[in-house]
Amino acid sequence: MKLEGHATIYHRLAFWLGTVFIVTGVSFHLPDFVAARDMHYMMSCMPMSKLMLCGMGFIVTGIAMSAYGLFPVRNEKAINLSGAYQFHTLDNARLSRAHWQLVVVLGLALVVDVMKPATIGFVLPGMQREYGITPATASLLALSAMLGTTAGSVLWGILADRFGRRGSILLAALMFISTCICGTMPTFEWNLCMCFFMGLSAGGLLPIVFALLAEMTPARHRGWLSVLLGGLGSAGGYLAASAAAAWLEPIFSWRVLWLLNLPTGLLVVLLSRFIPESPRFLLHDGRVAEAQHSLARFGIKLVPASATAPRETASQAVEFKQLFRKPYLTLTLTVCFYGVAWGLVNWGFLTWLPSILRDYLHLNDKIAYQLLAKSALFAMPGCVLVAWLYGFWSSKRTMVFFAIGTAATLAGFATFKPDDSQTLFSLLTVALLIGLGGMIAMLLPYSTELYPTKLRASGGGLTASSSKIGGVVGPSAIALILTAFPGLTIPALSLAAPLLLAAAALWLTGKETAGKRLEELQETLDNLPTRKYGRFRETG
Repeated sequence: MKLEGHATIYHRLAFWLGTVFIVTGVSFHLPDFVAARDMHYMMSCMPMSKLMLCGMGFIVTGIAMSAYGLFPVRNEKAINLSGAYQFHTLDNARLSRAHWQLVVVLGLALVVDVMKPATIGFVLPGMQREYGITPATASLLALSAMLGTTAGSVLWGILADRFGRRGSILLAALMFISTCICGTMPTFEWNLCMCFFMGLSAGGLLPIVFALLAEMTPARHRGWLSVLLGGLGSAGGYLAASAAAAWLEPIFSWRVLWLLNLPTGLLVVLLSRFIPESPRFLLHDGRVAEAQHSLARFGIKLVPASATAPRETASQAVEFKQLFRKPYLTLTLTVCFYGVAWGLVNWGFLTWLPSILRDYLHLNDKIAYQLLAKSALFAMPGCVLVAWLYGFWSSKRTMVFFAIGTAATLAGFATFKPDDSQTLFSLLTVALLIGLGGMIAMLLPYSTELYPTKLRASGGGLTASSSKIGGVVGPSAIALILTAFPGLTIPALSLAAPLLLAAAALWLTGKETAGKRLEELQETLDNLPTRKYGRFRETG
């Protein structure tokens, strides 16, 4: 076992050799892309070369090797030491340089995660032109990607709870790199297949990032810092997607937006040395030395829970289905419905917004993308307001407020007319991006705070998956609505109603989390006797 970057990579040679295989396999697809430059990189119906097929083999082999290098053989007899040590030293610590390094790297991972689904809206117009497909057919791309992210959020959450946070982030980043070959696929059907795997890999980053951040951040800073990171990540991801579309797509076609997976994913891998493994996770698996090593980076010592020798307990398996049992059932349903309502607007409305600008306001693609990029840039300062309200006012009330405010903004879009000014449209777009960015920035931190260590990433993954369900349904539904009712009125109003229902449900059943320690939250939520739920209850 080798400790690298303050976390464990179990077989360094296998991991790094697998990484080289993946990058090599991706590079084998680039010559065909470059060869199509005289046709403005239109590769429609071109045969796949032997070099591309060989590259796919390299990628699959590389992923298998990297996974072997990252994850140990699971010790089913591990001793749970969560109750043997206390985390007051971690929860009461000051934010150090190591904390900020972690925040920056995880923020980058969030930008990468958000950027790819947001890119779908910008590749659809060019893809429609190249493949000669209808909007309804083009919407299958968003459906395929959202199915991938929906499954990926759940699968990677379970993987992170079982094998660790850091290794799961690295493997998700490597798979993300491999899916950049979506930009070289010659047929629309191949794009559907590759975009599913792209969604599968990207969907894994979101729940793991927030689970790790919640477990590594001092309690008094956890709320505002997580939400600020989530807000900046969401706005930054949309800004990066829209800016790349405005800058690069006119030169290299829509395909370059998928090829950007290579440099962005590699950046996450190279900066992973600043990502430690969660000490709470390590202690639950009885890995005390590694937990001490992880905390030492932050200048924090692992302290026993009492002066007497702590009592060790066998690590009990916590199953995914426990999310749908007491005491978590009501909260799980509430946050998932909130996620579905957000996803309907974000993936249903924003995905088609570039096309609406083109067909309804008669703007060309470049001007439409520049308008959206500027709107995303102006929306970013709103993340600070969201973080302050969540961390220092109320987590529950802030989430309700932003859901209602986003519904009101959609009502404003419903009244917009083609002859109204672009300035008004920009203001509505900024308000919408602030509202949506605030909702998703709070949703994942809030959900990860509600669950214990061995359910934290799984619960966050389920919540993230619920937000993608709106992406599965939304684009196709809005495409049908636009076909029957062109314009903004009906699509906007049809998406405002679920937001209002989600706000009401959270107000009635949600729990306050602002400023509370994770262990304190667990005690508050699990108010039944330990005897009855002791199998699933934990303090770390």
